[in-house]
Amino acid sequence: MCGRFTLRTKLNILLQEFHAELRHELQLPPRYNIAPRQSVAIVRQSEAGRELTLMRWGLLPSWTKDPKTAPLLNNARSETVAEKPSFRAAFKSRRCLIPASGFYEWKREGKLKQPY
Repeated sequence: MCGRFTLRTKLNILLQEFHAELRHELQLPPRYNIAPRQSVAIVRQSEAGRELTLMRWGLLPSWTKDPKTAPLLNNARSETVAEKPSFRAAFKSRRCLIPASGFYEWKREGKLKQPY
């Protein structure tokens, strides 16, 4: 996934498209610059069915001892995600969908950065 993404889709449409339920009240205003470590809307499978909720974007590796100082990973290569210790367990059994309307990287053009 790229370094930034947008989510402009209305909550009721996300619930309908993903056949998901809300377990608690959720506000989902349009967002245009979602970055790693921020709260993002996700769809996950629970015992009660699919649910749409908020989670922090990033993965704490299973070997993390202190979440406050640990690296927060947000990219994995599809070719190696099943073998890398940082991603292996989560890839096998703890997946979710992250709805996005678009994605981009920041590109430096002279002294300015532009989304691309």
